[in-house]
Amino acid sequence: MRLLNDVLEEKIKTLPRKPGVYLMRDEKGEVIYVGKAKVLKNRVSQYFGANAVKNSKTNAMVNKIADFEYIITDSEKEALILECNLIKEYQPHYNILLRDDKHYPYVRIDLKKDYPRVEIVRKVSRDGAKYFGPYLEAFSVREVLDGVHKLFPLRSCKKEITTGSRKERPCLNYQMGRCFAPCAGKISPEEYRKIVDEVIEFLSGKYRPVEKQLKEEMYAASEALDFEKAAACRDKLKILARITERQKAGFPDLNDKDIFAVAMGEKTAAVQAFFVRKGKLSGAQRFFLDEPGDEAEILESVLKQFYMEKHTVAPKVYLSVLPEDSELLAEWMADIAGRKVELLVPQRGDHKRLLDMARHNAEEAIKRKEQAERRAYERSIGAATELGQALGIGYVRRLECYDISNTQGTDSVGSMVVFIDGKPDKKEYRRFRIKTVQGANDFASMAEVLTRRLMEGFRSEDKEHGFGAVPDLIIVDGGKGQLSSAVEVVESLGLEDTIRLAGLAKREEELFLPGDPEPIVFDKNSPVLGLITAIRDEAHRFAITYHRSLREGRTLASELDRIRGIGPKRKQALIGAFGDLEGIKRATVDELAAVPGVDISTAREIVKYFAPAVEGET
Repeated sequence: MRLLNDVLEEKIKTLPRKPGVYLMRDEKGEVIYVGKAKVLKNRVSQYFGANAVKNSKTNAMVNKIADFEYIITDSEKEALILECNLIKEYQPHYNILLRDDKHYPYVRIDLKKDYPRVEIVRKVSRDGAKYFGPYLEAFSVREVLDGVHKLFPLRSCKKEITTGSRKERPCLNYQMGRCFAPCAGKISPEEYRKIVDEVIEFLSGKYRPVEKQLKEEMYAASEALDFEKAAACRDKLKILARITERQKAGFPDLNDKDIFAVAMGEKTAAVQAFFVRKGKLSGAQRFFLDEPGDEAEILESVLKQFYMEKHTVAPKVYLSVLPEDSELLAEWMADIAGRKVELLVPQRGDHKRLLDMARHNAEEAIKRKEQAERRAYERSIGAATELGQALGIGYVRRLECYDISNTQGTDSVGSMVVFIDGKPDKKEYRRFRIKTVQGANDFASMAEVLTRRLMEGFRSEDKEHGFGAVPDLIIVDGGKGQLSSAVEVVESLGLEDTIRLAGLAKREEELFLPGDPEPIVFDKNSPVLGLITAIRDEAHRFAITYHRSLREGRTLASELDRIRGIGPKRKQALIGAFGDLEGIKRATVDELAAVPGVDISTAREIVKYFAPAVEGET
């Protein structure tokens, strides 16, 4: 039993014996839990009573309660509604909060576009687009999409096509009859929209109009002896039959119903929801909860939060177990639906089999999630721990890696990549333009980069981020030679007892330590080897990307310098407008002349300079 301060004890004594909602707050005044009560005095007192049965999560919450407040309501139903609203508003840490699993795909059609395409997405946004789904794992959304494109020749490319777009040559899909080629102006936005409307009806489950139209076209083509078109209609009917067959759930009735089942893992709980509409298993949703708990309590929280978001409530909702306040919950859900709602626990038959299928899906989801989390831990924190143990330096929280990139000594740059707890932290990445080294001298360049980095560390006041943070280990890409340069820098700055160094040789992926002639060789499947090669590859990528940008910028600038009428200001304006040399080469005279500071005569000079040479000219 927790010892209460005088303020809490007095507030508990004066609690009313009425229904309402209570809000628990911590020392900072933040709401950490919201609950409802039929009798406020009885419910709140239970948290602090000697005989209260509490799990570890509740105990942790109770120990953090510094104060609480309550709101009296006229009825328990009002308390339930208010509780839902307050949980949504405050998102309290100790309430069961839904985290939607993004596993299920949706089909999206952006109706704001002149020529929308049908695409697969994992997240629904309030962007005015039309969404269908989520689709079940057992039902291949990609097969649906493929069927849509075969039945309705909408574009599948990602080009930005508007009514006034420049006409292009149609692609192969047009020749195959799988696209009406809006890019080539072969179809108007109005005609295209009619097809989009048909697709929307189809994705909404209205297959009969499509089937009827295809049969009529097939018979008409057959009578006209157009056997090629008749065969195409026949093939489309087969595609339609396959898609509709895959959506059947095999229920003996056509009644709408919702199903919710809970599965418990070691550290996570999952709730699988299925939605049956007109006898078809038409949708699904899955939620993860941070830790296992009481199944009835979990289901009650899920139902309240799910239907609070104005989801359609089926007349019958089948559950793996009834919540404690199931009658009150059903009454509240009936108010949302505008008709009677039943909460049921099936014991046998089709509904029990569907509930078992939902539970099995939830169990499989937990298994995959926990396996993925274990693998992620092994590749990150586990690998950083193992690396530190192998080097005898403890846990490697901040790991830095450096690389040098140049082309025959020109545009030399260095990169600094940082992994925190075994994961990339791109906010901590830094890049260096080599200033003191002439030519291709990677050792001297590495020495310059490390010297500048460590000297900046002395000057920085922020010792948690950037150059001010002290790395647990620095890896230099290049083996013994680069490692020797790094050691000289560290010793010259008197940091040999503070900064740990290692060199990674590319050929055999061996890790060298200062003063040790023999390298450390990790197993090829070791998470440690995966970690150090990942940061080395990332340092190389970051360095070479910076080097290329400098080289391309220099090439572009030198090309422009050769054109009459191009000075520093015009050069800067052109680079800003078109980005690179290819963009300037493709630009027309009018487009070039539209750039501030570029007149029509200069624009013509640019086009003339980059124009392909006529055969015979020298």
